[in-house]
Parts: sequence; C-alpha cells; structure tokens
Amino acid sequence: MTKIKDFKPQERYAIPLLIKDVKNGTTNKGAAYLTITVADNTGMIDGKFWDVKPEDTAVIHVGHVEEISFEVLDYKNSLQLRINHVQDLDQSAVDLESFVAASTRPLADRQAEVKKFVYSIHNENLRKLVVGVLRMTADKYFTYPAASKIHHNFLGGLSEHSLSIAEMCEEVCKHYPQLNRDLLIAGALIHDVGKTIEMSGPITTEYTLQGRLEGHISIANGILSEVADSLGLEGSEEAALLHHMILSHHGHYEYGSPVLPMVQEAEVLSLMDNLDARMNTLKQALDSTAAGNWTGKLFALDNRQFYKPTLKKE
Repeated sequence: MTKIKDFKPQERYAIPLLIKDVKNGTTNKGAAYLTITVADNTGMIDGKFWDVKPEDTAVIHVGHVEEISFEVLDYKNSLQLRINHVQDLDQSAVDLESFVAASTRPLADRQAEVKKFVYSIHNENLRKLVVGVLRMTADKYFTYPAASKIHHNFLGGLSEHSLSIAEMCEEVCKHYPQLNRDLLIAGALIHDVGKTIEMSGPITTEYTLQGRLEGHISIANGILSEVADSLGLEGSEEAALLHHMILSHHGHYEYGSPVLPMVQEAEVLSLMDNLDARMNTLKQALDSTAAGNWTGKLFALDNRQFYKPTLKKE
C-alpha cells in the first residue's frame, strides 16, 4: 500500500488513512468544506474536502482509520490532498501500527538508555527526585509524543526528545566542565513530563482540559512538588534547582516560561530543548521534500522555507 511519504502530485488514491484532525470551514460563497489532517506511520498531510455534505461529515471520525479517496496536489511548494470521498471502516480489523508514526528508537532501547542516565546521576537527592517523577508518569513517559504537531509528534516522541537532549547535554558538559552534569541531566530527563497530562495520548493527540488550562510546564512543576514532598526534599536546594530547570526551559516569557534561566544549567537546557525541537521539525519537513526543492513554510521556524540541497553527504 502506498504511504504518505511516497505521495506525488497529480496521483490519485483510495487508501485507508488515520483521521488525526478535522476543522470546519466556509468559502466566500458560503459553501461548507473541511480541512482534514490524515496520517500513517510515515507522516501526516492536510487535505481539503470541498462542498462537503452532511452525509459526508457523518462518517468522518477523528481517531478512526477510514478509506480516503483523493488527488495529491502541489500547493505553494507543499503537498496537499483534494479529498473526494470518505468511507468509515471496521475499526476492529485495523492494525493501528500501520497508521501511527513512532520513534525509530525501539522502546526497549529508550527504556535502557533512560535508566542508564538516571543511575549515572551521582547526587542522591537529584537521583531520587528524577526516579520519583518518572515513576509517577510510568509508561506514558515512553509512549506519549512531545507535541501534537510540531516536533516529536509521534509514539514515543517524549522519551526520544528527552533522551536526545540528555545526550547533547552530556557532550556540552565535556566542553564546558564548569557545568553541573547531574543537574543538567536531571533537568533534561524530566523537564517535559507534564506532557503526559497536557496531551491525550499518541493516537489522536489533543490537548486535555487540564493541559489547556495549566500547560505542561506548570503540570510538571506540580508533579515535582508532589514527589519532593513525599521524599521530604521540597525544601532542598536540589528540588529548588530542578523546579527552576522545569519553569525556565522555554527560555523566554513569550514562549511560556514563567521565569527566565538564572543558573547556567537552565540556560543550557533551554538552548538544547530549542535545538532538538527545531532539528526534528526540520527533519520531518525535509524527509518529505525531494532534493533540489523547498519545504513548505514552517510555522515553528518563523514561517521560513528550507531548501534541501542536492549536495551529497560524504
């Protein structure tokens, strides 16, 4: 079966795809249409269903795999679908693994690497706090995405993102030995754990009511407070520093951090977090772009387009 990554302009298909999101719209002439985001395990793509009728919308369900009939269009240097028909399928017969994008790092490897990092933290209080936070988030830490659409938006994306940052921080500590490695690794591992409550899960990722009202930074800070209280560590410097790492990791007030980084490890964490998110956003966009062409405009990168060179890596 043809996958999203293999779509080419002017081709027509009638294949099953996962409905990730549906938005209603109205043209200037008053005609109803839908913007539908569909996915498989190779990526996501948006489509327009023009002149949609009530009987069409009745069979379109977010979270269902449905047979979509469509044509692939090249719209402003980005692929888009023109959807003609949608047919719901028997969900009990669907193999969801074919339709949910997942981390390329196997689950067992991610679990082993996180455990290795945790037990490499020499400071006992920091290690206890990290272990407690990860126990509270349990399996969700390894299955949830790190975002709904922009970066690491796939099964296991949260742990992949956290591990990637921890690995980069490890290298940064070698270059800048004045950094406290234990604090930086601890912050890297747990800074985003609030996303296990902020979002609904890896299949159809939506923001929960608590997520919308509080945001993952506040949620993660609350989780840490609960763990620190249970361990009798809420008044410790280690807990205060980890709270700060969580609260400041977006680096700017306008990006959602209630405080700015005020210790050097928090500054590094915010830079590594931003770098990893941007590089994953670029990877996803460039993976679906042919060499010698441009990506579509990337909202998370100031609406810039990026060129994919034909120059080969040696």
